[in-house]
Amino acid sequence: MRNSAVLAVRRSVWCALSCAVLSAAAPLASATAPPAPGEAARIPFAARYQAELHGGIVRAANASAKGLKGTETSNDGTSLGYVDVDDDPNTYNSSRAELPVPAGARVAWARLYWGGNLRVGEQKPPKDNGRVLIAEPGGQYKAVLADTLVGHRTADGADAFQASADVTELVRWAEPGQWTVAQVNVAMGRSTVGGWGGWTLVAAYEKAGEPLRRLSVWDGFETVGPRSGELRLALDGNRYPKDTEGRLGVIAYDGDRGTSGDYLEVRTGRQKSTPINDSANSVNDWLNSSITEFGKAGTARFPAAGNTLGYDSDVFDLRGALRNGADRVHVRLGSREDTVWLGALFLQADVRR
Repeated sequence: MRNSAVLAVRRSVWCALSCAVLSAAAPLASATAPPAPGEAARIPFAARYQAELHGGIVRAANASAKGLKGTETSNDGTSLGYVDVDDDPNTYNSSRAELPVPAGARVAWARLYWGGNLRVGEQKPPKDNGRVLIAEPGGQYKAVLADTLVGHRTADGADAFQASADVTELVRWAEPGQWTVAQVNVAMGRSTVGGWGGWTLVAAYEKAGEPLRRLSVWDGFETVGPRSGELRLALDGNRYPKDTEGRLGVIAYDGDRGTSGDYLEVRTGRQKSTPINDSANSVNDWLNSSITEFGKAGTARFPAAGNTLGYDSDVFDLRGALRNGADRVHVRLGSREDTVWLGALFLQADVRR
C-alpha cells in the first residue's frame, strides 16, 4: 500500500518542478516554464525507453474530438466537435481513460503523447501544441509541457502535430483510476480530410512475480502513405524461444475507417513477415480509428466511442508472430491509400531464463 504522507510530498515536489496546479484559463508562469522545445516536420523514430525487468507496459488512451452527428463512419468530411467530460468551464476539450497499473507494482517510467490536426473548419495556432493539462485520478489539473522536439507538418490538406512529455513521477505516486487529459490543441469543424486528435499515456511498471520481459518504446513523427512510403523499424534484436508471449502498441493519426490498404507486419527471422491484425483491426485496415487491446475495448474510458475518428491507439497480440521463436522483432508499417502520421510504438516480450 502506498504511504499517503509520502505520496503527498512526492506530488508536491513533482508539481513544483514540472507543472503548476491551475485552472485551464490561467497561463503558465514564464519564470518556471522551460524553453519551447522547437518543432520539426519529420522526427525519425528512435528508442525512448528500453529495459528488461519483471513487469510490463500498460497504457491509457482516448480521443479529444467527436462527430457532431454521432453516426459517422469515417472522419473525412465529418463535422467534428470536442469531447469535454470535465466540469471545468475553462477547458474546451477533455477525456478520460484508466491506466491499468497492477496493484503492488512500481511505475518505472511513464510518458504522455498527444496530437491532432490544427486545420479543420477552423485553424488553431500551433503555439499551444506543446502544452496540455493532465489530472491524475482524484486530482487537479496540472500543466504539462513537451520536453522534446514537437512533430508538426502541414501536408495533404492537414496540419498535423504530436508532442510528448515525461510524467514518470506523477504517474508513480498516483492512485489507481482514470486519468483526464484536456486542452489538446485540436481544431473543430469540417474539412475534406477530416479532423482528429487524442492522447495516450504509456507506462512501464515492475512487479515481483511477473515474468521477466523486455520492454521497448520508440517514438518520432513520421508520415506514411502512397507518396510518403512506409516505415521500417528494428524494434528489438534479441533472440526469443518458441511460443513467446508479446504485444505491440501503436499510436497513429488520421487512419480512416473503411479505407483499405493499411498494413502492419512483423518480421522475427528469415521467414516472411507476419501480418498483424485482430477482430477489431483487419489486416487491410488496421489504421481504422480505434482504441483497442487484443481486438477488444480494453480498460475503461470516458467517453468510450468505438470510432475515434482518426485517432488510433491499439495494442496487438504478438504470439502469432513469435510462435516459432525469433532472433529479431522488426516492424513494417504503411498505407497504400491514406496519408497517416505515426507517433509511437511500444513492445513487450517475455524472456525465459
